[in-house]
Amino acid sequence: MESGLNITPIGYIRSGKPLKFDARHQPDEKQAETNILEMIPGDKYQKALKDLAGFDRIWLIWWFHRNTDWRPEVLPPRGPSKRRGVFATRSPHRPNPIGITPVQLIEVKKGKLILGPCDLVDGTPVFDIKPYIPAYDSFPDSKAGWIDEVDAALSAPPAFAVEFTPLAREHMNWLQNNWGIDFQVRLLEILSRDPSPHRTRRIRSRHGDLFDLGCGAWYAVFQVADQTVTVLHLKPAFPLKFLNDPARPVLPDREAQLAFRSAWPKLVD
Repeated sequence: MESGLNITPIGYIRSGKPLKFDARHQPDEKQAETNILEMIPGDKYQKALKDLAGFDRIWLIWWFHRNTDWRPEVLPPRGPSKRRGVFATRSPHRPNPIGITPVQLIEVKKGKLILGPCDLVDGTPVFDIKPYIPAYDSFPDSKAGWIDEVDAALSAPPAFAVEFTPLAREHMNWLQNNWGIDFQVRLLEILSRDPSPHRTRRIRSRHGDLFDLGCGAWYAVFQVADQTVTVLHLKPAFPLKFLNDPARPVLPDREAQLAFRSAWPKLVD
């Protein structure tokens, strides 16, 4: 048997999403979004794109390049806090962390493809492109196991109302207006469904009746009373010693987090 295989990227995704939190678990074509697949330079790859322009969608085969290990059972982000066999999920924690994604093909240009919404973080290596053929690739009546049960539950109206204190609104507006950082839609999506502690959804219990939700490089601190979630305030996810350590790699939203600490020092002590 082969002990190893050689495989080489044909290009890299440029999505403008540096954090896993920024990338949805599946592409949402209701959202206006443009991404780019930059091909490796070379005449061969350019010739390989010939005739692709006639397709509305393509399959991308790619690598979960940020994962270094795998687990036989994983905790999916959707549904109840229940572990599933990894082969019954699309978790990135796989023996060979290969991903597949169908994406809209907007335009074929020299050395790049212009794509619609995708679920890939910036810099994801792509190994192959295949045309999406509806007659062969679409089976809408097929059963989807436990996912059918989760989808049925998610089709119901959100179970929780989400409110923001004036301070939380001030933080959200400050991030958006001064730094172009906006994760409110994703935050509402998660908290309105199920705000209970969940490792994959990055919800954890703090002290007392407080919880927080990891939103990329930020935490949203909240409380739950009956069926109402109240977001109290935001706070940086990285400690000051990390932000000020020149030996560390570049941290996301570093300057914004330092500015937040100066503006609201009592929230980050």
